[in-house]
Amino acid sequence: MNSASIAFILCLAYIVGLLSTVFPFPWGGFVVLVLGIIATLVVPKFWRKGPKRWIWLVAGIVGLAAALYFQVRIPQPATIDISRDNKAMEELVTVRGTVKSMPRLTRTRRAQFWLEATQLNEVVGKDGSIDLGKKVSGKLYVTVPLLQATGIHTNQRIAVMGRLYKPKLVSNPGGFDFRSYLAQEGAFAGLAGRKVEFLTEEEGPKVGWWAIRQRIIRSHTLGLGIPEGPLVSAMVLGSQSVNFYLPVELKDRFTRIGLAHTLAASGFQVSLILYVVLLLTKSLSVRSQFIAGVIALGIFLALTGPQPPILRAVVMGTAALIAPLLQRKIKPIGSLLFAATFLLLLNPTWIWDLSFQLSFLATLGLLVTVPAISKRLDWMPPVLAAAIAIPIAASIWTLPLQLYVFKIISPYSIPINIITTPFVSILSIGGFVSAILGVLWPSAGGSIAWLLYYPTHWLISLVEFFYELPGNSVAVGAISQYQLLVLYILIALVSLLRWWRNYWWFAGLLAVTVIVIPVWQTQTALFQATILEAGNQPVLVIQDKGKVTLVNSGDGSTARYDIIPFLQHQGVNKIDWAIATDTTIDNKSGWLTILAHLPIGNFYSSSSVDNTSPGKTEIQQILQARHGNYQSLTLGQIMNFGTSLTRLINSEVPMLQLLIDGQNWLFIGTLKSEEQKQLLITEKFPKVDVLWTSGQRITAELLKVVQPKVVIVSADTVDLETVANVNQAKIKLFITGKDGAVQWKPSGRFETTLELTEGYSALL
Repeated sequence: MNSASIAFILCLAYIVGLLSTVFPFPWGGFVVLVLGIIATLVVPKFWRKGPKRWIWLVAGIVGLAAALYFQVRIPQPATIDISRDNKAMEELVTVRGTVKSMPRLTRTRRAQFWLEATQLNEVVGKDGSIDLGKKVSGKLYVTVPLLQATGIHTNQRIAVMGRLYKPKLVSNPGGFDFRSYLAQEGAFAGLAGRKVEFLTEEEGPKVGWWAIRQRIIRSHTLGLGIPEGPLVSAMVLGSQSVNFYLPVELKDRFTRIGLAHTLAASGFQVSLILYVVLLLTKSLSVRSQFIAGVIALGIFLALTGPQPPILRAVVMGTAALIAPLLQRKIKPIGSLLFAATFLLLLNPTWIWDLSFQLSFLATLGLLVTVPAISKRLDWMPPVLAAAIAIPIAASIWTLPLQLYVFKIISPYSIPINIITTPFVSILSIGGFVSAILGVLWPSAGGSIAWLLYYPTHWLISLVEFFYELPGNSVAVGAISQYQLLVLYILIALVSLLRWWRNYWWFAGLLAVTVIVIPVWQTQTALFQATILEAGNQPVLVIQDKGKVTLVNSGDGSTARYDIIPFLQHQGVNKIDWAIATDTTIDNKSGWLTILAHLPIGNFYSSSSVDNTSPGKTEIQQILQARHGNYQSLTLGQIMNFGTSLTRLINSEVPMLQLLIDGQNWLFIGTLKSEEQKQLLITEKFPKVDVLWTSGQRITAELLKVVQPKVVIVSADTVDLETVANVNQAKIKLFITGKDGAVQWKPSGRFETTLELTEGYSALL
């Protein structure tokens, strides 16, 4: 066995060792070591011409070492890390530091950037005391008002006034794990900034790669306008470099229909750069071609930033340049494995970076699956066959991971990728030409970019068309790691073994069965009620054996970041009944956000809001266009929602009674003590099993009348009087702000997402 084969095995062992960290430390690493020992004893008996025994043993040791190395490299806050200053948390502070990234635009229309903190100044305590400052370290996730970000660039020294905070744990099933995201970036705190001050006496350089990048974006925007200009810039530099200018809505549309990769600079751009460089230097020596190629790749990397997909493409591109220099033929799969190992040696935590994983899986699909697909399409013109084979191969290898992470699938992904391939190619090539000219002469770059207007406009129109089609994304619900493993085993069998390749349809049927049957069984048998954690906004989701009822939507942010991720996690693609007890039109944005993602069959609204109001009119129009029903809840009328019953008791408070699988629930809005006492006089309250409220105060009189067994409060906190009243009545109390989402199942047990307590009363 040659040295290349040995290196291949050891590189693979290193990656397997890093993947083993999915199990609790250090058991995953020891499992890899045990597998290496077993291979040492068993494999040579069946593979006589294979690797020697000691190679398998070394591979096991390498796998264990990789798991240990991963633990060592996990980011940890330093002793003086700003996140360790508990006194400064949630206080008004001024933080000095160095900007580490260009600002990007968030969904809340604020600017976000990374700041390397160096000094914490003017900590103003609640008692009015002031800490004049101290030296700190650490990376901060900073958001500031949009206008405050004007003029900010990398390596610049600034001071930001705002409130420090630590990221919360995931409080809803399927929610975004902000804490893990920050930790992966080496940050452990955020800063909600209000004002930015430029430190002119310590200001960083006024020129840099960021300035060249801005020049390119400006030339594209000059020739194409918005959003066409930033879109072409994203295809050249990657969306990470253009996030401040690329509309979030447009980026969402590309992502939703399966075109997110077109906005990420990676292999296609590197291949294009190398092709142009080698074409221009074909009359020069191999050494000169190598130098020119490396310089071009280095410039591209500096412009885009060291993102994992780009680093992977650059490393593989460099390997392709080295092969002719050494007069050796490069093996693509070996090059891919070497690139992965090299990058994971630099940063082993990238093994769990989604962009890193998708980039390598897509490239692996192109290497091992495109030839087989192209062979079956050999009756087509080669260009057309490649245009079809490439998106199919990439989708096959990335789809299982996308299902596991996002819980949704884009049915139009492959067709739209095939249709848009010519547009993406033209725009990428033209974008590079205009970028090069734009660096030297922005007006000339803008003129070239102007020629790309119609292809860009047509591409956006295609994206809009597919986005508006029904079923542009389908939620499949959460799949397990074992299902993910089975899917990739089936893909590997089809790619590597002839029998499975001939019967690929059988493997596809097995793959669909592995996903569809468990999801179908879960959906048809599941019955649960979940009160989501959404601040002071009460939101309830009832899942009744495939039928879904949603009570309230909260505002647009709650709908986008709490409700929709939860429904996708549960595999919900339609809301059968929606009940709006919201008495303010401000909450219409929540329903409109949900309607943009999911159809609603029947919508019921509290009659306390005028039916002619703008919010209701807009919702009615959308429902009517989609053949949904809209009607007002009538006081006292009992409504059937699946096996659940609902009755509106009071539309002003509001007050809603629900019968969920035999359990009597009562929802009341936010009421002060005096209002609760007055309501007790005017209304007849039923005795209930569960009292659910969005207020921070519950009187002893109300508890005495309704006699609940459980009280659930949709709020961040409750006052001490309420806690005392609940404890005195020996009632179990849950607070979504402390416990996270509260979930009830027919077994009668209430479970909380955070699992910090068995109810807030346990803390006292």
